[in-house]
Amino acid sequence: MLRKLEAFALGLGAPGLFLLAFLDSSFIALPEVVDILVVFMVIEDPARWLFYGGLATAGSVAGCLVLYELARRGGDAFLRKRLKEHHMTRAMALFARYGTLALIVPSLMPPPVPFKPFVLMAGVAGMPRARFIAAVTFGRGVRYGGEALLAVMYGQAALTYLQENARTVSIALTIAVALGLGGYWTHRVLRRRRESGRKTLE
Repeated sequence: MLRKLEAFALGLGAPGLFLLAFLDSSFIALPEVVDILVVFMVIEDPARWLFYGGLATAGSVAGCLVLYELARRGGDAFLRKRLKEHHMTRAMALFARYGTLALIVPSLMPPPVPFKPFVLMAGVAGMPRARFIAAVTFGRGVRYGGEALLAVMYGQAALTYLQENARTVSIALTIAVALGLGGYWTHRVLRRRRESGRKTLE
């Protein structure tokens, strides 16, 4: 099936990549197909690595946005019809605790880590559309952009490694993002404390 989908997407060219990314993030589960296609297409045309990474990201964001809108309009009943109880309970707990990060982190991870439950939860919870789009764009952008860059740097070896170690790559990207966000958050907290201290002295 993977080979048929690859042939189909390659036959369409760039629109095929967008379409598969859209379907994978909305109505059909295509585990790791988009990741492998991004790397494969970049190997074929390294100069367009940023374009392919961005195209996969755009398709994924569009697909997620469809689910988000459906969940936002359908509410809790819509969610319960489409998710198993334990998935829904876990997603609700993580989303309530971490908010935007509950979208960013799973968007970086490969199957079997679920992502769609968090997309649906964001819609039901009424998460602002702009923040939702920004979170998914960031997460998917790091994932597909990072894979495209690896393809430029390592060529066919990147494709082989991704096929065998997709989970490891995603975990590494997630840790890098978490460290970056943690550093940014710490910087903001320290800056606010310094500003608060200055106002107190004044």
